[in-house]
Amino acid sequence: MKEILALLGKEITLEWRNKYAFNGMILYLISTVFICFLSFKIKVDALNPIVWNTLFWIIILFTAINAIAKSFSQEGQNRHAYYYTLASPEAIIVSKLIYNFLLMLFLAFVGLGIYVAFLDNPIQDLGMYILSVSLGALGFAGTLTLVSGIASKADNTSSLMALMSFPIIIPMLLMLMRLSKNAMDGLAFSVSRDEIFTLIGLDGIVIALSFILFPFLWRS
Repeated sequence: MKEILALLGKEITLEWRNKYAFNGMILYLISTVFICFLSFKIKVDALNPIVWNTLFWIIILFTAINAIAKSFSQEGQNRHAYYYTLASPEAIIVSKLIYNFLLMLFLAFVGLGIYVAFLDNPIQDLGMYILSVSLGALGFAGTLTLVSGIASKADNTSSLMALMSFPIIIPMLLMLMRLSKNAMDGLAFSVSRDEIFTLIGLDGIVIALSFILFPFLWRS
């Protein structure tokens, strides 16, 4: 636990020193939502709930890819070797997962707030929608952290990460869009129970695979 907390503190310190990357993500969210506002809200003065929901998840997905792609690539191989002499691979991947989840959770809710401010709020069950955003942040963080670790071992990390992550994220994204659409329609919890349990299962599988497979990736 001490190793995980120390590594988590290191991740937060590095992000604080390189605030331009974090500020760039916030600027990306604001500018993307503002373009959607100019494209849809001003011209038609209303946005179909399905289109509203789809646009939101597209924005969050690409924000996640841009935010988590640098998880391993921002540190050189020599620094990785130094870290691995101080901590176990399990502690390293758990600290990365926790940090990326907290980062994605923050960016997702900031993005939701900006999105609602510009494009109104058609959500009828806000609690259910918040649950879907939280599960999505956890799933994106787990999937992209593992893929980022694999892609960092090769050249052209960003392209390889996008190609490897989309086949894994698409089933998760379909469940998230279905769950969030149920929340927008104000349907009962029992209607969305299957989607919730499926997303929890997918998130658990991704996190378990990261914990099991990363030590083998580390040895390579």
